[in-house]
Amino acid sequence: MNHPINRINSNKFTASITLGLHKGYSQLVYTKKELIAKLQEIQEQFIKKDAIYLSCAVSDCQIVLSGQIEPSVKLDFINYPKFTLEEKEFKEAILSLTTNLMKKLNQNRIVIVFHNDIVMLENNPEIDPRISR
Repeated sequence: MNHPINRINSNKFTASITLGLHKGYSQLVYTKKELIAKLQEIQEQFIKKDAIYLSCAVSDCQIVLSGQIEPSVKLDFINYPKFTLEEKEFKEAILSLTTNLMKKLNQNRIVIVFHNDIVMLENNPEIDPRISR
């Protein structure tokens, strides 16, 4: 039985986070599988607590700056049309999710690129020693 295709639009709110996989500034590396498990834990907390669904695309990449070449993942979030949020709620949820990931994955600094601004979250001003200054 063929059903008509529904078209659902939502406001374009997006966020991208590039997350290094090194544990702190060590050479120890989280696996993509470990990162996804921690991401899903946080997603489940949002769903249970506030009925907030944060759909995420996860892609492999590298962070490259000076002498730093770090295996990384890029997390891309959208205001998923099935579970739309207002802009303020979307941004606050992404900021909270990112803060949780920082703690769980021992990250010093993460930059979030939103659809209309850029936010850096930082635990301390320490810089990766592989970056020449």
